[in-house]
Amino acid sequence: MDCKYNFQTKLKQGGKEIKKKVLSALLSVAMVATLLVGCGSSAETETAAPAEEAGEAAAPAEDAAPAEDAGEAAAPAGDSGAGKKIALCMPTQSSERWINDCANMKSQLEALGYEVLDQFAEDDVQQQVSQVENMIAQNVDCLVIAAVDSGALTTVEAAAKEAGIPIIAYDRLLMDTDAVSYYATFDNEGVGTVIGQTIEEKANLKEVQANGEHLTIEFFMGSPDDNNALMLYNGLMGVLQPYLDDGTLVCNSGRTSFEDTCILRWSQETAQQWCENYLASFYANEDLDIAASAFDGFSYGIKAALENAGYTADNWPIISGQDAELMACKNIMAGTQTFSIYKDTRLLAEKCVTMVEAVVNGTEPEINDETTYDNGVLVVPSYLCTPVSVDADNMQELIVDGGYYTQDQLDN
Repeated sequence: MDCKYNFQTKLKQGGKEIKKKVLSALLSVAMVATLLVGCGSSAETETAAPAEEAGEAAAPAEDAAPAEDAGEAAAPAGDSGAGKKIALCMPTQSSERWINDCANMKSQLEALGYEVLDQFAEDDVQQQVSQVENMIAQNVDCLVIAAVDSGALTTVEAAAKEAGIPIIAYDRLLMDTDAVSYYATFDNEGVGTVIGQTIEEKANLKEVQANGEHLTIEFFMGSPDDNNALMLYNGLMGVLQPYLDDGTLVCNSGRTSFEDTCILRWSQETAQQWCENYLASFYANEDLDIAASAFDGFSYGIKAALENAGYTADNWPIISGQDAELMACKNIMAGTQTFSIYKDTRLLAEKCVTMVEAVVNGTEPEINDETTYDNGVLVVPSYLCTPVSVDADNMQELIVDGGYYTQDQLDN
C-alpha cells in the first residue's frame, strides 16, 4: 500500500481533522584490552500473535536474521574464554530482535572460546527464574540476563552473587538488586525522544499548531514490568506533551498516562484489541491520525485493526515502531508503517561481550553513563548505544548498505 500523508489537503477539505541487552590467571591483560571494542549506534515473528494475524507471512528465523555477508560487525577472535561458560537468559523467541540479540552475542562469545548456554523464557517469569537457577547450578562464569520481569529475579540474583557469579543486565535493567555489575542497552529515554521528534516532523505538528488545527492520536506503550518502557514514555511525552496541552494533539480515548497506555509483556494481540476498541468507540466520525506505538509488534496489530476498520491509503495514519524488525521494514516500504527505531543489535552484542570479558577477567569495560540507571539499590554502570529513526527515505542507507538486512530480504 502506497500510503500518503496529505495533511494539508485534508485540512482544506471541509475542516476535516488531520489523522517502535577458568580464564587462566596467566593470560595477559593486554590481550583482553585488545578485545574491548566500542559500540555505536531485531526471525520475522511477532509478539503474542503470529505474523499471519497482521497480514504478513512469518519467515523462518534464519531468513530474517541480519545479513552476515553484508557488513555485519565482525566478532572478536581469540581464546580468552577457553574453559569458561557464559549463560544467556533471554525473555522470549516471539520477537525477532531477541533471537538476533542472542545469536549475535553467542557467536561473538564462542569466537573468544567461551562455552555459551542460552535459554528463552517465553515471557514466563517462573520459567526464567528456573532457568537462572539451572545456570547457577551449572556454575557458569557469568550470567547475561534480559529479564521477562525486571524486578522478579531478586532471589536468584542474590543466589548468583553468593555463588560468585557476576550478572550483566542486557537491554532491560534488573531492578532492586545489588548483584548486577553492568548494564548494556540503548538510550531508552532517547528512543522515546526520537519517536516523538519523528512524529512531530512527519505530522507537521508545528504547522498544525500555527494554523490552530488539531490531529488525533492514540498511545500504545511498553510493558509496565520493563523499566525501559517508562523511560521511553517519558522521552516521548517530553516532545508531545506540549501539543496535547494546547490541543494540537487530541486523544479521543483520553488515555495518555503511562498507566493507561502500557501493554503487559509487549503483547501485539493486546495492542490490536485496544486499537479495534478505540476505532469503534472514538473514531466513528473522524479518522485516527497518529498511532504512537512503542514497538514494531504493536504496529502489526494496529495495522490489522486499521485494515479491519476499512482504512486505506487515503486516510492511513502515521504509525511508529521500535526495533526495525524485518516485517516492520517491509511494512515501511509498503506504506503501512511510517517509521521504526533502528537499534543495531550487533553492536549492542559487542558491548555486552566486552562487559563479559571484564567481569570474568577482573578488568573494566567502557562505560558512558554512571548516573541514569538507578535500580532502587544502586546506580548501575551502563553503556548506552544510540537509537536512530528509519523510514522509507533512509532504509537503503541504514538497513541495506549497513548490512542489517539484504535487499532480497526486504523484497521477499
